[in-house]
Amino acid sequence: MRETDAKPETITFKVEPWLAEALRSVPNKSEFIRRALGAAFDRVCPLCRGAGVLTETERRHWDDFAVGHALTRCEECHARHLVCLNGEGQSRGASSSKSP
Repeated sequence: MRETDAKPETITFKVEPWLAEALRSVPNKSEFIRRALGAAFDRVCPLCRGAGVLTETERRHWDDFAVGHALTRCEECHARHLVCLNGEGQSRGASSSKSP
């Protein structure tokens, strides 16, 4: 069955009072929440999958990877990104550090 053929499922969850109040002003709460969740999943860290913490084995893999790569902050837009330390891919205006 294709994803578009699947019947929608209803999910409920609790929110803080301030969030409930903010949602009351949204015309289509369901669509708003679907879009917000979709956007959040598109931005999840591929390594920790949004947990914010690496497992012991994930950390070992990160440490191996970090030997040849650096976490860099662009001085122009201030976005953080990874660069290879072999010189290729170093962006303009970047400053680097070795943290995950």
